[in-house]
Amino acid sequence: MVWFEKLKLNKQLVRSVNEAGFTNPKELQLKTLTRIVGGQDIIAIGHEGSGKTTTYVLGVLNRFNYAPEGVPRVLVLVPEKDQVLGVIEQFDRLNKNKSIKIVGLYVAPGIEAQMDALADGADIVVATPDRARAIYLKLGLNLNKVDMFVVDDADQMVKKGLQLPVVELANSIGKSQKLVFTEVMHSKLEKMLDPFMKSPAIIEVEALSEEPLLTHPQLLYNVPNFGTKLNLLNLFMYDEELFTKTVVFVNTRATADKLYKSLHSRLRQAVAFLNPQFFDTNGYKTIEDFKADEKARVLIVANENEEVINLGGIPFLIHFDLPAEKETFIDRITNHTPDSDDETMAITFATDLELSAVKKIEQASGKKIPVAALPDDLVIDKDIKKEDKPVKPNPDAPIVGAAFHEKKAANSKTYNFSSGQKAKMNNKRKH
Repeated sequence: MVWFEKLKLNKQLVRSVNEAGFTNPKELQLKTLTRIVGGQDIIAIGHEGSGKTTTYVLGVLNRFNYAPEGVPRVLVLVPEKDQVLGVIEQFDRLNKNKSIKIVGLYVAPGIEAQMDALADGADIVVATPDRARAIYLKLGLNLNKVDMFVVDDADQMVKKGLQLPVVELANSIGKSQKLVFTEVMHSKLEKMLDPFMKSPAIIEVEALSEEPLLTHPQLLYNVPNFGTKLNLLNLFMYDEELFTKTVVFVNTRATADKLYKSLHSRLRQAVAFLNPQFFDTNGYKTIEDFKADEKARVLIVANENEEVINLGGIPFLIHFDLPAEKETFIDRITNHTPDSDDETMAITFATDLELSAVKKIEQASGKKIPVAALPDDLVIDKDIKKEDKPVKPNPDAPIVGAAFHEKKAANSKTYNFSSGQKAKMNNKRKH
């Protein structure tokens, strides 16, 4: 009876959720459904499997307590065709009012067939933003009576570059309730939502593994783009006293080459590849060779090199890129020798678009990764838009890889480590 007593769902929906096997609401549903039923705008932040789709499906169906008119009352936006079909399947599973017409819009041959389906009558439209916008501009999608607008997987909308159609559709709808569901919030997503989300309730649920893994101490640096990542890496690696031995992980050889060229201009033979492709590139065949060379300080490892390497005794592990599989990341940062006196710090660089992957890692490892403030001397690289005209280079401007102003890098140790952490790290100079 929780669905009825606490969440105020109509009795028909209560029967539907019970028949579907949803005996008890999930945390996200307990925190959001009463607000949705009450007509409030919300931004719900929850991990994969937290019940986001079922939440808004129930909220939508709860509105149709009368005979539908065949004119769109609800517009649901999802990033891809497969999700359109999945959401419609969930509607069909929970909807007992068969007079409700649901139409899916997605990029596929034959836009006319989807326009005909809308013309035949639609109460709920589930669509990808690009196809919904295209049909709206052809006057085939009537938004005049839409009173609930839902954006699901909003972080993926940003990742796929769908911000423009989302915002245009939102602004084309009159007064309505607006619901946004996402795995993570970040500045790029906030920029997309700002034009149409006015003072929403923000609800967030966390779900970490009940048995957290034993990992090395970790820090997360949230940076705006690749150029700033490169500046941050240079800023750290120029500190010879603290960063005595560091392994840097990237996803591709192309990225590894960029890092090597940027670091090599200053570090020379102190930076190297693991298994270099060319004989004239500084590198090592094994991690043990890197550990044994006192002059070597930075080892770049491409994730496409799938061999397992022994990271024991390395003071710093830096994930410049996040690997495709979270298990790879977790294995690297797991403390496999907790009784050893060696201490390792695992540092992750992540842009806004990579934060959803960070969330999945945190969920699997059972630990939140502390977020560190960016160093004061870090040069923030500006995003260059494609439509921007090329400008002549300014010889006085900082370059990617410089990562500092006139102040010497040796004096720029604002890495936000505690004094205790820095003291322990400095003991690693013998490496």
